[in-house]
Amino acid sequence: MKKRALGNSSIEITELSLGCMSLPTNIIDAKPIIHSAIDYGINYFDTADLYDKGINEEIVGELLKPHRNELILATKVGNRWNDGENGWRWDPSPSHIENGLKSSLRRLKTDYIDVYQLHGGTIDDPWDDIIETFERLKEQGLIREYGISSIRPNVFTSFLKNSNAISNMMQYNLLDRRAEEWFEQIASSGTSVVTRGSIAKGILTNEWKNRLQSYMSYSSDELQQVLQSLESHYEDIHALALAFNLNHPVVASTVIGARSKEQLNQNVMAYEKAQAITDLSYVDQITKKDVYTEHR
Repeated sequence: MKKRALGNSSIEITELSLGCMSLPTNIIDAKPIIHSAIDYGINYFDTADLYDKGINEEIVGELLKPHRNELILATKVGNRWNDGENGWRWDPSPSHIENGLKSSLRRLKTDYIDVYQLHGGTIDDPWDDIIETFERLKEQGLIREYGISSIRPNVFTSFLKNSNAISNMMQYNLLDRRAEEWFEQIASSGTSVVTRGSIAKGILTNEWKNRLQSYMSYSSDELQQVLQSLESHYEDIHALALAFNLNHPVVASTVIGARSKEQLNQNVMAYEKAQAITDLSYVDQITKKDVYTEHR
């Protein structure tokens, strides 16, 4: 599986990576998915302290432990569960980032995180303190690099400009092209995009007719017309979706989730087929180029 550099760092990650949020909460059920991903050559695994109240990190840490030094492990911080209540709140304070890292290291059974990401952000956050905290953790060897997960231009543009962040995890796919407006600016800051939502909750797979619904600014009828045309032109919607994302040089990897080994297999097969798709001009002709209307 091909790899790409993550930002201007020395870290190289596979073009297809595993988003661990969808993993079963039972380690026995999660094991074949993780092990198959490793067998396929996937080296980038993304989780967060928020997922399943830390259980996801525990499962990922246990299953990746024998292979830790061969893999790139990413997690996130900034959201904290309310004590004794449902729901969580945003806390980007330096103390929470530091304490969150300690907890993530314990759950992930490792002494360092390859890519530590801020899990969101607002324009009112203490950005100088946040950046200083990430830099300090990097100097201490507790993290190798850091990044952000944000679709708010007024947040990620200034953060990337004023920091040494190497990645922004953003929702992006051929039906949601809002991020494209910012690709050049992101690249110029020495940062890569890692895409999430790459297959649009399963709509951009070959089962799209069974999953058809309104999505973003597309009505169900519009979506049917677009996907039917794309399928006629390219034959394989799933492979097309991955080829589209990876066509952009700023994209280092497209993250896929999998609830089962079968879903993982389907994504890997689509990735392999995507290698033969090089002309994406027809996608550009018939899909919408929406832009972010908020947080600008």
